[in-house]
Amino acid sequence: MDSAFRSNPTLERLGQEFLVEFLELARRRQPRNTEVLAELGCTYTKLGRYREGLAVDEALVGLAPDNATAHYNFACSLALCGQRNRALDELEKAVELGYDDAEHLTHDEDLRELRTEPRFDALVRRLKSPGAD
Repeated sequence: MDSAFRSNPTLERLGQEFLVEFLELARRRQPRNTEVLAELGCTYTKLGRYREGLAVDEALVGLAPDNATAHYNFACSLALCGQRNRALDELEKAVELGYDDAEHLTHDEDLRELRTEPRFDALVRRLKSPGAD
């Protein structure tokens, strides 16, 4: 049944919309729960609700300023919303905080619009040769 659910885009979207409702309820009850916020931001992005995902990711970075993954996800949301420079700033922050997956960075579709930027190339090179800083 799980695979049937995933193979039906309408059912999958309904499931994602239900998950948003559930996560928003959980967020109202526990507004500082970073796990809820992370999942909510991801779900908004899956649904193409990029501005809402951006707001959630920004809140998450405020609650977890030293979390590399939070900064990476915020960068993805910024890129999806057309804010290239801020997205690159956040990616650089994520790397400073320990993000180190060059392979994922270069293939993440959320960052597609950044791939032509020299700063993006510099980050990828930095991750692929960490001793070269």
